[in-house]
Amino acid sequence: MTQFFGTNAFKFGLFGINCSGGMAMSVAEDRWKADWQEITEVARLSDEAGIEFILPIARWRGLGGDSDMWGRSFETFTQAAALGSMTKKTGIFVTAHVPVFTPVFVAKAISTLDHITNGRVGLNIVCGWNADEFRMHGVAIDGEHRYDQGLEWASVVERILKGEPEFDFKGQYYDLLGLTTDPLPVQKPRPPIMSAGSSAGGQAFAAKIADILFTTFSSLDQITASMQSLKAQAAAHGRTPEIYGQTFFVCRPTRKEAEDYYYHFAEEKADLGALNYLKRQKTATISKRTLAGETEADRTIMQRMTEPDRLGVGRMEHSTGKRYSGMFPGIYPIVGTPDDVVAELVRIQQIGIAGATAVFMNYLKELPYFVQEVLPRLERLGLRQKVRETTA
Repeated sequence: MTQFFGTNAFKFGLFGINCSGGMAMSVAEDRWKADWQEITEVARLSDEAGIEFILPIARWRGLGGDSDMWGRSFETFTQAAALGSMTKKTGIFVTAHVPVFTPVFVAKAISTLDHITNGRVGLNIVCGWNADEFRMHGVAIDGEHRYDQGLEWASVVERILKGEPEFDFKGQYYDLLGLTTDPLPVQKPRPPIMSAGSSAGGQAFAAKIADILFTTFSSLDQITASMQSLKAQAAAHGRTPEIYGQTFFVCRPTRKEAEDYYYHFAEEKADLGALNYLKRQKTATISKRTLAGETEADRTIMQRMTEPDRLGVGRMEHSTGKRYSGMFPGIYPIVGTPDDVVAELVRIQQIGIAGATAVFMNYLKELPYFVQEVLPRLERLGLRQKVRETTA
């Protein structure tokens, strides 16, 4: 199912390069601008370095504030066709919003992309949270039932991609006739499905449909509990998904350089306007039924962040225990020297996490140093294999 991920004991997915701001809510001058030529150069570097996959964010408008984070973004299906044509090894994901794309379109598009990439495409399924975005499409979000619709949507996509004989489908949300597609995907029985759940409802949804799960965390204790919960939920549905953590790297030759830069972009230059907009939108669409009966330990980072009386502006911790406002809620910053970064990744891997997002304030400026200094250290520890040269 995930053969293009290879056999590394710890894997990486480059996350968010298609959107301005990446995953930093900051007005710092060197924030990621999402210039197309820079995106393609980062994809090329990732492919050569053996980064396992590229995962885009699906966005239709920005978060406002002074930076308008995500205000510039490249659509993920068309981007996948372009990046898939210029890479050789890296997996290329698309991110599909359930309320916007029909199951038939997604099945056809995924099959097309799987042929373009020779079996390297994957599908990230998102049920949506920003009502303002979906109004642009004339679509409303039902916070109470969005994951129910997502389950029905995903079941139809999966049946089409597996090549079932032409069939009709009538459910609660979809009434579809004559479903089929040709060609079928290169990968069998279908390309891998990913989902990242931050709310209790989102995690339950991901556990039912995904081969790869992303989880949010603010501490190693929290990710341990989250991982155990996700595995138990998935096992109840006969699934054994890989679980990844969402991480953000600030890696410099000295710890002081790394911590000073982190403080600069995530505190001094934090975009509180964008953060507050995110909070409002999340609060408006979160399902109240997912909160019923939860204990404090059950609550996820994003749920806590969207409760205004609990965390104020929603600051996040990082591996040194400091808390800054401009780090995207739910993503875990790893800050320090290459040795510091590797030590933290080893601790995460020992918990049983399969891999992590590779996110940077400026991907093109920072990825080369990460590739040069962090990946060889992981190779020496046996967590990754040295990339072999490939011939055209």
